[in-house]
Amino acid sequence: MTPGEAKHPTAGERLSAVAALLALIAAAGLALVGIAVHLLAILAVTVGLLICVAAGWYAVSRRGPARVISLLVVLAALGGTIAGLFFAHIRWPLVLLIAVLAGVSVVTARYALRRTDQALRADSSRLARIRRPEHPVLIMNPKSGGGKAERFRLATECRARGIEPVLLEPGDDLRELAEDAVRRGADVLGMAGGDGSQALVASVAARAGLDYVCVPAGTRNHFALDLGLDRADVVGALDAYTDGLERFIDLAEVNGRTFVNNASLGLYAQVVQAPEYRDAKLRTAAAMLPDLLGPGAQPLDLCFTGPDGAEQHTAHLILVSNNPYQLVPTGGGVGTRERIDRGVLGLVAVTITDAAQASAFMALQAAGQARRFSGWAEWTAARFEIRSAGPVAAGVDGEALILDPPLVFTSRPGALRVRLPRRTLRRSPAARTVQVLSASTVAGLARVAAGAMQG
Repeated sequence: MTPGEAKHPTAGERLSAVAALLALIAAAGLALVGIAVHLLAILAVTVGLLICVAAGWYAVSRRGPARVISLLVVLAALGGTIAGLFFAHIRWPLVLLIAVLAGVSVVTARYALRRTDQALRADSSRLARIRRPEHPVLIMNPKSGGGKAERFRLATECRARGIEPVLLEPGDDLRELAEDAVRRGADVLGMAGGDGSQALVASVAARAGLDYVCVPAGTRNHFALDLGLDRADVVGALDAYTDGLERFIDLAEVNGRTFVNNASLGLYAQVVQAPEYRDAKLRTAAAMLPDLLGPGAQPLDLCFTGPDGAEQHTAHLILVSNNPYQLVPTGGGVGTRERIDRGVLGLVAVTITDAAQASAFMALQAAGQARRFSGWAEWTAARFEIRSAGPVAAGVDGEALILDPPLVFTSRPGALRVRLPRRTLRRSPAARTVQVLSASTVAGLARVAAGAMQG
């Protein structure tokens, strides 16, 4: 989909922008007054939370008596936090008024910035209409998502719509099934399964120049969410074959392997390599983190060039995504992408040097301010390379892999033409969300209030 044409905001949008800014200022002012009146109690609550986070860090990075002591400290700090809240004498009418003003600011900002469902549907009307396919094919994994394909009788629904269903049986090669469908004359290719399967079949469709249909029959379906699909309406996604719209989106690659969401390296990638991780995620992580984070842990051999051009020799977490994710947990939309058509990789690297930094990072993360951490780096690029002396563990679209260095990540702008059901919103949660406290949103509201053109 091409970007919308720039146009001047309406009088209603300008008035909404002014209301959003004024409501935000009023809510912030009332909150500051409440903090000033009960400053000591608020400080006690803050210190208690920081101690909880710091002790929690030691609980996951140590074994034996150190872990037990850390858990006891967490409980004590939690009690102090609750006591601080009690002595703060919180006036619920004031809290309610602040919440109402914040809500007014969000609602009016959504209208001013054209983030309402009505505006999003209007933007989506510019998507290209599709033609009816002659030989549509849907490949489905019957076991994916706990058996969603079987539970929703997708094969039967496909036949009723003239779509050829192809079942992935144990021992089958998914890529070979997709390529065989292309050889047999498929003109629209789809996949019902998890994100890893979506990426593989999408790469075949893109190489063959075919339209692609995503059916959310996996466990989490992050790709479908960012496309704007209703993940609960598995059968409804089939409407994309015959009654839908199409748009171009990006794909990403690492060493020639396509991914639609992201690739993670570092601590997370190390943990997911464990065979027992799939059945016991928390227990496996708790058992492995002391060796990965404790005093005797070896630095991870992950060398890359940072956003400032300086060479970095290690990082505890590296996230490479097909377009940037919303990573700030405020206002909604966290963990989703506003767009998948910018032609760039989203890059995040986190480096933790000691326990003190780990505590600081955990505290900032809990407060939704991870970007303020000194070891946080976030940027975008069309290409990214990681060098290492040996094979590198990676999680690519949720699948545990071992990749040979160097790891070369690239973006493939507009590589995939996807079909979407006409009735979908065609926007991800991040695209519908207004981050009222972000500088970019405040600046955007100011521009609308001043009557500047919107793109």
